[in-house]
Amino acid sequence: MNDEIKTLTEWIQKSQNIVFFGGAGVSTESGIPDFRSESGIYQKEYLCNGRKVSPEECLSIDFALKHPDIFYDYYIHEFIHPTALPNDAHLVLAELERMGKLKSVITQNVDSLHQKAGSQKVLEVHGTVATYSCQNCHRSYTHEDVMHQLETSNVARCTCGGIIRPDIVFYGEPLPTGVFEKAIHDVAHADVFIVAGTSLNVYPAANLMNYYRGNKCVLINLQKTPYDSVADLIIHDKCGKVLKEVMNSISTITDL
Repeated sequence: MNDEIKTLTEWIQKSQNIVFFGGAGVSTESGIPDFRSESGIYQKEYLCNGRKVSPEECLSIDFALKHPDIFYDYYIHEFIHPTALPNDAHLVLAELERMGKLKSVITQNVDSLHQKAGSQKVLEVHGTVATYSCQNCHRSYTHEDVMHQLETSNVARCTCGGIIRPDIVFYGEPLPTGVFEKAIHDVAHADVFIVAGTSLNVYPAANLMNYYRGNKCVLINLQKTPYDSVADLIIHDKCGKVLKEVMNSISTITDL
């Protein structure tokens, strides 16, 4: 066990008030590509009516409503990964919650893998692809409802005629009301704050770093981030690998 893993293990062992904040890098070990790495989805352009369109434009609310057929084609083939399964990071976090140590998971991801792993206290600051709603009347739809429609149509539409959209935060939209405020509260009152798999370049989510008041801020990420200088512990490795090592260490110590 290296020094970083040993320190993180000790902090987790002694804490009953851990908050986790994760980004796309948490889900890459489940086979879901991230956004900004060299192999991320933002490195690909998408062909729309004869012109190349960036993923950011495809995922903007104006584009989605103006070109819903193109949006849904992009969404189905590039954005969602319905067969992805929780990895070690998701599973360990769910176990820490069951142990009474983890108070909440704050995620920038929309894949619901934390819930699939068993986590109950999840704050999805960028929404979710698990549910859908009508842009006009706000009627709710399931993923199955939408996929069934898309078998015979290029666009999912509500009974009122409005476009059905996934309940994600598109570019050009505010964060879900109340979710970010709850995330700020949890971070501000955390004992141990674990931040993983995020470049910390996306705002306002990255601002959560500024609300932590403790002295046990852990950054787990393959690359450096703009907030490395304020972290109390930095581990440049995969989140799932690190958390699995920590959980194995805790189990070994408990068994002694």
